[in-house]
Amino acid sequence: MNFQKIALTLGLAGMSLAAHAAFPEKAVTLVVPFAAGGPSDKIARDVAEALRKPLGQAVIVENTTGAGGTIGTAKVARAAPDGYTLLVHHIGMATAPSLYKDLSYKVPDSFEFLGLINEAPSTLIGKPTLAANNFDELRTWINENKDKVNLANAGVGSASHLCGLMLQNALGVNTTTVPYKGTGPAMIDLMGGQVDLMCEQATNAVGQIEGKKVKAYAVTSTQRLKLPSMAEVPTLAESGLKDFNVTVWHGLYAPRGTPPEVVEKLNSALRSALKDPGLIQRQEAIGLTIITDDRLAPAGHKKYVVGEMDRWAKVISASGQQPN
Repeated sequence: MNFQKIALTLGLAGMSLAAHAAFPEKAVTLVVPFAAGGPSDKIARDVAEALRKPLGQAVIVENTTGAGGTIGTAKVARAAPDGYTLLVHHIGMATAPSLYKDLSYKVPDSFEFLGLINEAPSTLIGKPTLAANNFDELRTWINENKDKVNLANAGVGSASHLCGLMLQNALGVNTTTVPYKGTGPAMIDLMGGQVDLMCEQATNAVGQIEGKKVKAYAVTSTQRLKLPSMAEVPTLAESGLKDFNVTVWHGLYAPRGTPPEVVEKLNSALRSALKDPGLIQRQEAIGLTIITDDRLAPAGHKKYVVGEMDRWAKVISASGQQPN
């Protein structure tokens, strides 16, 4: 028996365990695959701030944009599986496989799932000069104008794009879709009247609704938003689109192969961060709900994303959207 070889193997294993036990020993980077200032970026910066205390290290947010979030996502998939490069991503994690035919990563195989962070409905909003004042009037206006209706979104694969696909399916219409390079320019053109409608995350829309810069017609979840300013805005299900339910969720991911001990530490840190009173207050103020159910566990998070992949694959196929 080669006792020297056994001793070396045990020694290396011990060193590895010690290294994982000491994690993290330097700053952790959260990659956001979308532009600074957008809804996902705002959420990531809130979470980064709350993660600093349980991790005991700085948490840096890095925006790596392009191709509907797939460039930043691929960057994390290729990163060293040591827990120092993580991904904050929304519903696009589940829809990219149906929207892009040549992804350099696979979902769920290229990632370790660390826990779902939050979820929020989108809002169906319109330009301030739109004649319709409620959803019934809007539905009539859409049916009367059809091809003339412009529906903006923040780009292929964005939450606004996906919500728009489902809305068109539910209404049985094909509007003119106007993709932008991000939420900001789409919202600016909506407020300015260059486009008619947009599905947009409550995170980014509530302030514009409260300021009367856009008109609010409905929210896309099964329940109304618990905000005083939004209490009178109905759900699309209430408004006649039975079973319409679109929530935009965000999760935390690490590259595949990240050691179990590190995954456990990151999940524990995320659980602590999501109990931070300041984070909860800021998230709820913009219509977000912090996750507290089994989707906060890595296994529950992964199961949920796989289910969302199946659901959105059917919606995207029914819309006739061709993979890019």
